[in-house]
Amino acid sequence: MACKISDSVFLCLGPCQRRIKSQRIATHSPTASISHLKWDNLLLKGISHQKGIIRLRRNKVIQAVAVPVRPSSADSAENRKQLAEEYGFRQIGEPLPDNVTLKDVIDTLPKKVFEIDDVKAWTSVLISVTSYALGIFMISKAPWYLLPLAWAWTGTAITGFFVIGHDCAHKSFSKNKLVEDIVGTLAFLPLIYPYEPWRFKHDRHHAKTNMLQEDTAWHPVWEQEFETSPFLRKAIMFGYGPFRPWMSIAHWLIWHFDVNKFRPNEVKRVKISLACVFAFMAVGWPLIIYKTGIVGWIKFWLMPWLGYHFWMSTFTMVHHTAPHIPFKHSDEWNAAQAQLNGTVHCDYPRWIEIICHDINVHIPHHVSSRIPSYNLRAAHRSIQENWGPYLNEATWNWRLMKTIMTMCHVYNEEQNYIAFDELAPEEASPITFLKRVMPDYA
Repeated sequence: MACKISDSVFLCLGPCQRRIKSQRIATHSPTASISHLKWDNLLLKGISHQKGIIRLRRNKVIQAVAVPVRPSSADSAENRKQLAEEYGFRQIGEPLPDNVTLKDVIDTLPKKVFEIDDVKAWTSVLISVTSYALGIFMISKAPWYLLPLAWAWTGTAITGFFVIGHDCAHKSFSKNKLVEDIVGTLAFLPLIYPYEPWRFKHDRHHAKTNMLQEDTAWHPVWEQEFETSPFLRKAIMFGYGPFRPWMSIAHWLIWHFDVNKFRPNEVKRVKISLACVFAFMAVGWPLIIYKTGIVGWIKFWLMPWLGYHFWMSTFTMVHHTAPHIPFKHSDEWNAAQAQLNGTVHCDYPRWIEIICHDINVHIPHHVSSRIPSYNLRAAHRSIQENWGPYLNEATWNWRLMKTIMTMCHVYNEEQNYIAFDELAPEEASPITFLKRVMPDYA
């Protein structure tokens, strides 16, 4: 039996990033043909606990043991199933063929899923307003020990406001575009979200989903950024670790209030939205404080707002973040693969789905953002019928969250992500803490 190790060279990606070194192992065995296993390949990660396969770490001397390897087609299906169990998924989709286009997927959808229904649209508004009013009533009447439940309900209710504004931004709420702009702006005001800045940035997220530098939603951390300084490294670890369910607050601050981040033809509308938000703060916050005091402002506005950001962060990272879902450079990016194969459908408890207007039926939304929220389930059923083997699907569980929060950190071209505790194990106490205390239920 012989074992040969070959190293690839470092390739420059740009001024601030380099690709990680890759190693291949060639094994010769009388019971198996020559097989190449990348040490950083996801399938190897999924079966690294099996006998005969040694998980390799960077910058260490390694010893490989050759074992028989099954044909790749059978191996891939089996290991996708193993990875799904390990990561907390119901299904990890098989890779979408390169020749499939996004238009091919859209053309399989029934025309009726694109139809706007005013009654259903305004019913969603009624659900959100009623849910929010009930939440405020609960906060006003609940004893102190039940306040967290009231805040959780109310934070979820105002997440429904966000989804209504989200539909307006995608022109899927009403046939009247002025109505959409007004409703979208009003729906975002309690969240202190400027509607137009968010709309412009979110449109780019849809156009560049999981594109490494251009996507305006979540990004993996650059290794160069991670190695900048010990202080920044620790801040990043906390942000992408324990505080990740509230990281949308940082995104909200960084992306939406600086007019210099927008194109010249967008600035006027951005300024109007900012003026609306600041006016709401100038009138609404003092009024809350006048009626209920600072404690009342915390009870009735701040805590539900933090609840909203928990869902905003959680929904967004689950939609597009998993160890097997790659971020790609623009010259390698494929729209159909990113939107269909790189988006996750995740089921949550039914009351959350109702109040949040099915925002987590997310694959059809990325196939076409013109599908109204109340038609997403019908669209998803059609996609399951026509493209089912390629879908990533999950039911929300602790193992899924633990996977994202403890594994999906620093960008790596070969294995998609490297965890913080692999790059800097001596400094990764936030991640080791999460691994120790987070449940592993799937």
